[in-house]
Amino acid sequence: MSLRKRSVTLHGHRTSITLEPEFWSGLEDFARSQGKNITAAIASIDDERNPENNLSSCIRVTVLKHFQNQLIS
Repeated sequence: MSLRKRSVTLHGHRTSITLEPEFWSGLEDFARSQGKNITAAIASIDDERNPENNLSSCIRVTVLKHFQNQLIS
């Protein structure tokens, strides 16, 4: 399993996010479903997370919940 790192700017600060390619793909799907680009989707996840929680982990959980909700619908 390989990890992919991307840098994004959130609220004027550069940060690097490392995720598995499957989660990047899932995040792109989540962003499209929200009518956002990937950076805006990451920013919304960042805004809602507890600062004590890792951003990459919060992204993974958001993507998981996104697909779980699709299964329920």
